[in-house]
Amino acid sequence: MARKPRLALIGAGNMGMALVAGWLDQGLIDQQGWLVIVDPVPSKTAQDIAQRFKIMIVPSLDKDQSSLLETVVLAVKPKIMAEVAATLTRILPQGTMIVSVAAGLTLNRLQDYYGARPLVRAMPNTPAAIGRGATVFVAAPSVDEQACARATALLGATGIVEQVYEEKAIDAVTAVSGSGPAYVFLLAEVMAAAGVAEGLEPALAQKLACETVAGAGELLRQRGCDPAQLRAEVSSPGGTTAAAMDVLMGSGGFAEIMRRAVSSAARRSSQLGVQS
Repeated sequence: MARKPRLALIGAGNMGMALVAGWLDQGLIDQQGWLVIVDPVPSKTAQDIAQRFKIMIVPSLDKDQSSLLETVVLAVKPKIMAEVAATLTRILPQGTMIVSVAAGLTLNRLQDYYGARPLVRAMPNTPAAIGRGATVFVAAPSVDEQACARATALLGATGIVEQVYEEKAIDAVTAVSGSGPAYVFLLAEVMAAAGVAEGLEPALAQKLACETVAGAGELLRQRGCDPAQLRAEVSSPGGTTAAAMDVLMGSGGFAEIMRRAVSSAARRSSQLGVQS
């Protein structure tokens, strides 16, 4: 007989399945029933992975399936969290740790939903889908050192993971890394458009922009994440890059726009937390 699950993933969407892929890759789950995936309408991808790795996938949990759960990871839309919580709180053991990756839901709101259980609020980002994510989490005081280590291992399976100790930092995290991939995608988009304006064929401009952004990101990662130093190495005095930097770093340029953008995203994150 398969063992009862110790870990449940609620929601088999893109982020949920990115986590599962990371857990499998890191050897954090086995094929003997330790994980259960809960989704009433799982995608074909989720079904295929569940079948391939002999992972139980069910439309909902019952009390027997949840009796030994140590951790529940919530990868659901914030708008259905109340509905999910109404079901889970009736069957979960009181000591089960809840890890939420639902954007905007504060620890206080999660406590409203799930009561005095150990609670973790995490902010991942979309590169988690390829194992290159950046996730930051904050834990409620009820989460002990062992449970924090478990959360770190589970969240870190898709990339780097960092813990912060004041929840207000999550708004800035959301603005930098949570929303950050969109800034990079926009950079590639506008670089390509600018290349077209200078006479490049659209397909070539897009390929050059995308590969340049991707390659620069990898170089940044491999060289130790010192963007100012790498920028200086590219920018020869009086050269073409320096001419571009004069525009991008001038008054009203890229640095100022990025500060305004991140500030706006952080402010909106804070507002969503109040409204949730």
